[in-house]
Amino acid sequence: MPRRALLMSIRPNYAAQIFDGTKTVELRRVRPRLTSGDLVLVYASSPVKALLGAFEVSRVIAAAPSKLWKRTGRKARTTREQFDDYFNGAALGYGIVLKRTWLLTKPMGLAKLRERHSSFRPPQSYHYLTDKQAKRIGLLRVLGNGSSNGHRNGVNNGKLDRRGQRRATRT
Repeated sequence: MPRRALLMSIRPNYAAQIFDGTKTVELRRVRPRLTSGDLVLVYASSPVKALLGAFEVSRVIAAAPSKLWKRTGRKARTTREQFDDYFNGAALGYGIVLKRTWLLTKPMGLAKLRERHSSFRPPQSYHYLTDKQAKRIGLLRVLGNGSSNGHRNGVNNGKLDRRGQRRATRT
């Protein structure tokens, strides 16, 4: 099990980009206590409302927004205008660099998460999971039943549309 597990709410379009391999940096205004090797469970916010998978943290970049943009802009899959709006008034910004991803074979919806852990509440931004919470949610299932190619910024064989919904693929 990773040293630390974090449950993070991410908009469905950005979650889809994480799992299709095009978004390799997640931006935050508040620095989460994450280090290399920690695990972030990705909860796609409304309208999807489901745990989609996870990613391993490579590192966290802390920088003034102007410098953060230069280092991460394209990798974060956002426009300069969206970036500036998000970091407006912030002295520092943070970029969580993804190492590899795991996509659940079947997303775990909010109702299923609450079946496993009755007091489950999706975070507004993120929250840390205790070992007990991680076991109830099925953290090991994310690692064991998801798909990953194990490479840096791993792209898995599951496909999501921009809303985070699974889309049909041809074989």
